[in-house]
Amino acid sequence: MCIAVFMWQTHPKYPLILLHNRDEFYSRPTEPLAWWEGETILGGKDALGGGTWLGSTRDGRIAFLTNFREVEMLSNPKTRGDLPLRFLQGNKSPEEFAEQVVKEADEYNGFNLVLADICTSSMVYVFNRPNQDHLSLAQVVVTPGIHVLTNAALDAPWPKAERLRHNFKEFIDQYGESDFPIKEMVEKLMTNTVKDEECMLPGIHPPEREQPLSSIFVEAELSSSGHYGTRSSSALFVKSNKEVTFYEKYLEKKQWKDKMVTYKISER
Repeated sequence: MCIAVFMWQTHPKYPLILLHNRDEFYSRPTEPLAWWEGETILGGKDALGGGTWLGSTRDGRIAFLTNFREVEMLSNPKTRGDLPLRFLQGNKSPEEFAEQVVKEADEYNGFNLVLADICTSSMVYVFNRPNQDHLSLAQVVVTPGIHVLTNAALDAPWPKAERLRHNFKEFIDQYGESDFPIKEMVEKLMTNTVKDEECMLPGIHPPEREQPLSSIFVEAELSSSGHYGTRSSSALFVKSNKEVTFYEKYLEKKQWKDKMVTYKISER
């Protein structure tokens, strides 16, 4: 289902600090962090659907995704991982691409999508289940500050979202204007396995299904569907000098591995 926390246009040294956990069935084929599409897109790849949950480009475009928790699912939906990929492959602004996505939103199961352009300092959040969280807009400009994205609307106060927000802010305050230790940040913030009490769960699914998913780092057995949990923890940091560091810790054949890529955003 995934969870992300990010700081946007607030830190003096980092225009963007992003941490992201991808939760998925262990059996779903996945390719780890790498350059693809002719060395223009950097990210992991869903080898089944062909899309991504988090990616960036050499010219400063970034997109990431979480699923929206819901009961009813479409019988033949488009793959949600295609949404970040299409933005990264194209040349539309975040606002223009979000407008396009809104028009075709009913072709997908529930999703949350964040689109950013570092070069224009623009970021947009778009999702296709606005009525469920009492929001009238499906497309919102993201304001500077700390935000958390779970499986409801942006900044929905789910308990695990509030735990992550609190811990993230503490870590940011601890280091101030110093460089952040990217691997330590992932380990300290994204491996938390604390679960919610039943009374704190969203109540969208039965508690026996929701409680295993209520931690930041997920390890679950979902009935006949099999092993499910956090398959990767990623960090994407952008410095004010346009240097990008993309780190991924990922599970491969029951072993945890990691990879880090650093590059400079190119001028358009």
